[in-house]
Amino acid sequence: MAVFHALLYLVAKALMLLACVLFIALLGYCLYIKYIHLKYEHIPGPPRSSFFMGHSRTLLTIMNSDGVVHEQFREWAETYGPVYRLNILHHVLLIVTCPQATKEILMSSKYPKDKFFYKKLYDVFGQRFIGNGLVTAQTHEVWYKQRRIMNPAFSSLYLRGLMGTFNETAEKLMDKLVEVADNNTEANMLHLVNCVTLDVIAKAAFGVDLEVLTKSSPFPKAIDTCLKGMICIIRDATFEFNLKNRPFIKGVREACHLLRQTGAEWIHKRKTAMQNGEDVPKDILTQIIKTAAAEETMTEEDEELILDNFVTIFIAGQETTASQLAFCIMELGRHPEILEKARKEVDDVIGMKQEMSYDDLGKLIYLSQVLKETLRMYPSAPGTSRELQEDMVIDGIPIPGGVICTFDSYATGRMEKFFKDPLTFDPDRFHPDAPKPYYCYFPFSLGPRSCLGKNFSQMEAKVVMAKLLQRFDFSLVPGQTFDIRDTGTLKPRDGVICFIKHRK
Repeated sequence: MAVFHALLYLVAKALMLLACVLFIALLGYCLYIKYIHLKYEHIPGPPRSSFFMGHSRTLLTIMNSDGVVHEQFREWAETYGPVYRLNILHHVLLIVTCPQATKEILMSSKYPKDKFFYKKLYDVFGQRFIGNGLVTAQTHEVWYKQRRIMNPAFSSLYLRGLMGTFNETAEKLMDKLVEVADNNTEANMLHLVNCVTLDVIAKAAFGVDLEVLTKSSPFPKAIDTCLKGMICIIRDATFEFNLKNRPFIKGVREACHLLRQTGAEWIHKRKTAMQNGEDVPKDILTQIIKTAAAEETMTEEDEELILDNFVTIFIAGQETTASQLAFCIMELGRHPEILEKARKEVDDVIGMKQEMSYDDLGKLIYLSQVLKETLRMYPSAPGTSRELQEDMVIDGIPIPGGVICTFDSYATGRMEKFFKDPLTFDPDRFHPDAPKPYYCYFPFSLGPRSCLGKNFSQMEAKVVMAKLLQRFDFSLVPGQTFDIRDTGTLKPRDGVICFIKHRK
């Protein structure tokens, strides 16, 4: 019995000691958070909703009510100015809408991608996602080697050779719309353009005919699931610890695994075919493998980075272009006069041709303006961020180093100070003779870390939109909203449901 009491005493003493250690650790963490608050308190910003969680509860409330976090960023920018502070635990985020600071930071390679956001994309719930690829690489050296390998595959000369793929795959969408028009049914345009952009990226980049437009495929759901998981990890620090989220987390891991396993199989199959001297498609994957083989050193991690970039291209090349196309169709449906002007240009440039050329795309100037205006109001990837390691001054406010600067193209694109009547859809803002927006319009980011696939994306978008305008009349089904769904990327909430008719 004495031994038992002695054991109880030791356990109680150990628990008391552990409680003391935890209390001291908690107290130390509280003091550190208070120190951070005091260090950056001179920077304006909205009131914190919690000492520990800072502004994250406010952002979570918006997210859980299906709101758009970037709209809150815009409202706060209007209230608190061109640089304001947000707190999450011991982290400080600055939302920057100052064009001069945007230019200085994004146009330079000395400001790395921040660890707070981009490390969370390395893996999602323990399953490697986009790893340390082009989007997430934080050191300039790791990023630059990858960019050097990827650049030739996205050069203008190489992209010209993909016009056949763009035309061929867009024709399959036209065939689908013929069925819709003939059957007098409604078309969910977001779903259809999601399918066609996935078919394009699979064929143009990896030489694979997925034919998602006509066949069942697990990839659209897997991509959507991965993006939802990504945004949950970024915006909710406690998401993984909530037992109710376990089934969703399992689904996200499985979706990430599917994409990476598919990529590994496609890359291995292509490398084997090239080593055996077989004929292979002259696509982006072949070009990347050739360029990588010419590198002096390629480590095992470098090979894994190719897979990271496969997942990045597969998702970004599909998701962002699809959202842009869907929003573009939505806005043209709301503005018949803009629709007719764009259609007249297509008729003048393309006429009855079924096969568009690269030179044709360069002549579709007004359609380019429409697509740019779509990205001003609805940037598919609304923001980017950098780590500010040294002290600097932004708009007259001294900023101590050690913070994250977030640049939000959605916020700046909808601010009156940068665009007159910002909620009016007006493609003439991007007329060749109109003044260029000064570092407040960056849907593909800016500087050396800007989107590598920008030209690919806009070529594809032009081909699809030109063929749609050439062949069909479309109108929006009454009763749907024009709200935005924010799942990391932005997309139309109701899917852009249209009536489709053959043009007379």
